[in-house]
Formats: sequence, C-alpha cells, structure tokens
Amino acid sequence: MSQMEKNMITEERGWRSKPSFMTWTARDVVYVARHHWLPCLLAVGFLFVVCVESTIQMVPASSPPFDLGFVATRSVHRVLASSPDLNTVLAALNSVLGVMQITYIIAWAWLMEGRPRATITALFLFTCRGVLGYSTQLPLSQEYLGSAIDFPIGNISFFFFFSGHVAGTTIASLDMRRMQRLRLAMVFDILNVLQSIRLLGTRGHYTIDLAVGVGAAIFFDSLAGKYEATIMRKRQV
Repeated sequence: MSQMEKNMITEERGWRSKPSFMTWTARDVVYVARHHWLPCLLAVGFLFVVCVESTIQMVPASSPPFDLGFVATRSVHRVLASSPDLNTVLAALNSVLGVMQITYIIAWAWLMEGRPRATITALFLFTCRGVLGYSTQLPLSQEYLGSAIDFPIGNISFFFFFSGHVAGTTIASLDMRRMQRLRLAMVFDILNVLQSIRLLGTRGHYTIDLAVGVGAAIFFDSLAGKYEATIMRKRQV
C-alpha cells in the first residue's frame, strides 16, 4: 500500500499540519497509475470533456439538434426512407419485441414464477419516464420515419426521454441473467442493440434516450431489489 492510500484511509482527527498531497512521492504517483488505472483514465476523460464543453459551438435555435447517433446511422435512415415496406417490417418486428418483453416481465416472471422484482422495476421505471417525458417534451425530428404498426400500436404520440423500448428490454435481460438464463439474456441484448440502431435510423429516439434507458433500467432494478429486501425484513419481524 502506498503512502497516499495510507493517508486516504487514516481516520480524520482534526486538521493535519499540511495538506495530504504534500506527502505524495513519485513512487506514490507511479503506484496509483499502475494499480488504480481506471480512476486515472476517468480523470483524463474528465479533463477532455471539460475542454470540449468549454470550446464547442452551441447549436443555434434555428437548427435541429445535433445527435452523433443520427450521424452514425445516416445510411440506415436513407435505406428506410427509400423503402417504406422495409420500415414497416422492422417496426412490426420491434413491436413483437415490445410484446415479448412485457410478456416476460409481467406474465412470466410475476404471474407464472411468482417473482415480482422485474414487474416492480417496470412500474418504478415507467412512472419516472412519464414524469420526465411530460416535464420536458421534445420535438420530433424532421427526419422521423413513423409506422402505424410501431409499438405502441398506432404510434400516435410518445415521450422521447427516455427510451421505453430499450429500458424494457434491459429489464428483461437483467432478470434473465439473475435467473442464469444467460443465452436468452444474450438474445435479448442483441435484439436491444438492433432495435437501438433502428430507433436511431428512424429518428424515433436520440442517442441520450437510449443510453439513459439502459441506465434507468439498471438503477430501478437495483431499487426494486432493495424494496423486496425491505419487505422481506418486515415480514420476518
């Protein structure tokens, strides 16, 4: 253990005579770089983000939002725009995935196996999504390619932030992994990636919607687990 780490874990007992960093040596710096490379890498990333954010030109109000995912899926968008039938087929397949995730989360995990965690996760998540989606209502992209059979059926209106498609599939995948259904979970993960590409290609979601959808599913799955543990403790009292 380096001197730096010893200082970090030492119990605080008033003010030190000098700041902690003044006790660091070159050996400490090398040790941290070798054994704590991830925080070091994140520190470099933080500095890079600060530099980019302070120098990037803001998107004018008269221009559409800039989305790197839209740029990466330009070819997909062109193909779908030139082939409405293909867009309809992919929308139908995506709707099937939506039904599959709902069936697994509610009908199978809860009603058949008696495990409510995935269902509780979905309730937490979609309530939060509704509040956030209503609080900040984003405009449709001018390049949006809709379909009458997209999920939800009719595709009349929906919230952009965050993606319920991606979040729901992630909830199902997390539960499958918890039950050691690893191959099925991998299938859902692959389908999730494919539907993400389609959602970006149709301009049905922004990249940030997809990323937050995954993060929200993981967060609310953890929250549902803590809720279950709290209920079990109360029953044992």
